[in-house]
Amino acid sequence: MNYCEFAALQDENNVHRIYHDLHYGTPLTNDNELFGRLILEINQAGLSWSTILNKEANFRAAFDHFDIEKIAEYDQEKFDELMNNAGIIRNRLKINAVIHNAQQVIEIQKEFGTFKHWLDQHGELTKLEWVKIFKKRFKFVGGEIVNEFLMSLNYLPGAHHPGCFRYIEYK
Repeated sequence: MNYCEFAALQDENNVHRIYHDLHYGTPLTNDNELFGRLILEINQAGLSWSTILNKEANFRAAFDHFDIEKIAEYDQEKFDELMNNAGIIRNRLKINAVIHNAQQVIEIQKEFGTFKHWLDQHGELTKLEWVKIFKKRFKFVGGEIVNEFLMSLNYLPGAHHPGCFRYIEYK
């Protein structure tokens, strides 16, 4: 069963149904929201997507509404606060990666104007090519994280099955 079929079977208030119907495969233009999606994908590693979707509001609050500039400035005190926040995934490597990656996005913005423009200027690449690009700049970005991040934003195909009502929306 693919994700579209799974989501369609869920109650309309189910986190998977909401994510699938409103967010998955939908391009974003706001850099903070783009980065927020990367934060969620990084934190999903080794866990169920349900766990992350159910904690999305907690992540948003804990990470200053995904404000890249604020996250890039996090100090040890803020790191410790995050490590003690039961509402998010308290993994040292993941939290350090988020902070490092925010700093990298700041550098990208200086060079390309926006994180989105940086993504857009790479054109149509394969998953492997994207992974290589991401690994040059970011931490905690293996193949599956990069793949899901980019599929969720319609940079890579496959977010929606051809029979899904969302399939043609961003094809």
